[in-house]
Amino acid sequence: MIKKNGQTILVLSPHTDDAELGCGASIAKFISEGYCVVYASFSLCKDSLPAGYAADTLEKEVKKATAKLGIDKANLILFDYPVRRFGEYRQAILDDLLQLNKKFKPALVFIPSSTDIHQDHGVIHTEALRAFKYCTIYGYEMPWNNFSFSGSSFIKINRRQLGKKINALAQYQSQQHRPYMKEPFIESLATVRGVQSGAPYAECFETIRCIL
Repeated sequence: MIKKNGQTILVLSPHTDDAELGCGASIAKFISEGYCVVYASFSLCKDSLPAGYAADTLEKEVKKATAKLGIDKANLILFDYPVRRFGEYRQAILDDLLQLNKKFKPALVFIPSSTDIHQDHGVIHTEALRAFKYCTIYGYEMPWNNFSFSGSSFIKINRRQLGKKINALAQYQSQQHRPYMKEPFIESLATVRGVQSGAPYAECFETIRCIL
């Protein structure tokens, strides 16, 4: 496991593809700079797949997608809680998060933002605050789930890193019917955040906790 300056970055994805959508280009950037990035997904969403797809479709797709970002397969952790029912498994999820903290000792953790209205995302957000209270925590944005978003931190990205995000999301063939998976949307949001931060492209984050 390669760590830059002894630091590991942990990305929490309630469902497969959430982390790629929220911070995929930043993941690619960190990996290119030599950081160890660990990706943990908490549901394979077997019950929400479109008709005609095999139950293991998203498991296969997330492995392809994270490989495109450069995540080592040893750093891909897949749990399988039932989609839209995380509230029933809150303590078990917290226990998993505590184990991730103990094992990887991350310096930086990415989680869904505090204003994300999806019920599963809310559980991961809340329990992550408990499990990683001594870590820097950024909340990633998902505009379709946010009525409001207080983004105060920006990570500047280049076209290559944005391209890796787009390519990673293209691996989710079962999800291509969703408007936010489309390349024009992904690029336009990165462009807006770039304008706001003085760069060609950027990803924006809620600063939940910052420990220097």
